Amino acid sequence: MSEVVAVIDYGMGNLHSAGKALEKVANGQQILITGDPDAIRAADRVVFPGVGAIRDCIAVLKETGLDQAIRDVIAAGKPVLGICVGMQALMAHSEENNGVDCLGIFDGEVTFFGEMLDETGGKLKVPHMGWNQVQQGMAHPMWAGIADNARFYFVHSYCVTGLADEEVAGYCDYGRRFAAAATRNNVFAVQFHPEKSADAGLTLLENFLRWRP
Repeated sequence: MSEVVAVIDYGMGNLHSAGKALEKVANGQQILITGDPDAIRAADRVVFPGVGAIRDCIAVLKETGLDQAIRDVIAAGKPVLGICVGMQALMAHSEENNGVDCLGIFDGEVTFFGEMLDETGGKLKVPHMGWNQVQQGMAHPMWAGIADNARFYFVHSYCVTGLADEEVAGYCDYGRRFAAAATRNNVFAVQFHPEKSADAGLTLLENFLRWRP
């Protein structure tokens, strides 16, 4: 029986492009887009995408019981990939929307970029939108076949800080240094959008489908 890869549908993810990208690199796995907590618990791997405001994200997760399903999948040791707001939701707290408690899988904080200047003193635009380099913070199976400082596509106004060094799988610089990727045990999460990041992004998704944490 083929593996089932559940993409969590809670009304706030870029589900179509994420699902299509996973289907492109799947090797016999079934890609299932679902908002059913039981189907997510039963899956072999889980992708937690997201776009939009963190307050709405956490509210929907709690209303639907998906928050507990995510915790259960992580506790069961199944591979979990968080993407963009999906990464931020795994942190302890976000200052977005006047402050929101998140799922607390990691102890990191999600903070606003604020006003930042580039090397010439020019004002950097927020949101951070477009291609940027990711410096790998560790050797990890999710980075297999991806060059250090490869470029990935970002769209975000808030970023993750305050993680333990051993949890930061990748860094990015945009006016300040922030965690572009985080990992602990069977969880890997990225601030960028692998489904929009050309070959490097597809390689990362393919690595996730092979990853045996």
